[in-house]
Amino acid sequence: MRRGEYDRDSLNEELMTGGVMTRLFGRLFRVIEHSWQMYPIGFLFGLGFDTASEVALLAISAGAAAQGLPFTAVISLPLIFAAGMSLMDTTDGAFMSKAYSWAFASPIRKVFYNLTVTSLSVFVALFVGVVELAQIVIDLLGLRGGVFDAIAGFDFISSAGYVIVAAFVVAWAGAFAIYKVRRIDERWSAAVDKVA
Repeated sequence: MRRGEYDRDSLNEELMTGGVMTRLFGRLFRVIEHSWQMYPIGFLFGLGFDTASEVALLAISAGAAAQGLPFTAVISLPLIFAAGMSLMDTTDGAFMSKAYSWAFASPIRKVFYNLTVTSLSVFVALFVGVVELAQIVIDLLGLRGGVFDAIAGFDFISSAGYVIVAAFVVAWAGAFAIYKVRRIDERWSAAVDKVA
């Protein structure tokens, strides 16, 4: 784009062809031809992803029932959990719908959106992987000290979620600020239109 080799149509075509994963799994991606076909896939993903938390929730409810608590007290925890998950999933869906409609308005926006999402995904994966690996190494080598104790004591269940949510907020706020301050849409659209 910087060298002016892409016009708006060729840039859009390049984005639609995809990357390495699209080339490797292209046939698998073509199985989904309509948006409604994503529902069963999402349902199956939800069953696998939420299974651990649902089993824990059922165990807590069973334990509460064994203690002789009333039925309304036992059923309240799963209902509150379901309500919270519904709220968060609906909010996430609304946010992603807005983000996708913004990103697919122009090829420049699509490139910027893909760069932001990919960078964020790489950060989260590296953060989790490096901390997990460091905890294993610290445990194997028996390292002790301020930094080693802090890393070894890092609890993924309670703390990692906060770090990841903070990373998302900072990344999106930073991306929005960079996009507006650097006027990326105006600058790159002008450069792409010159080639056309």
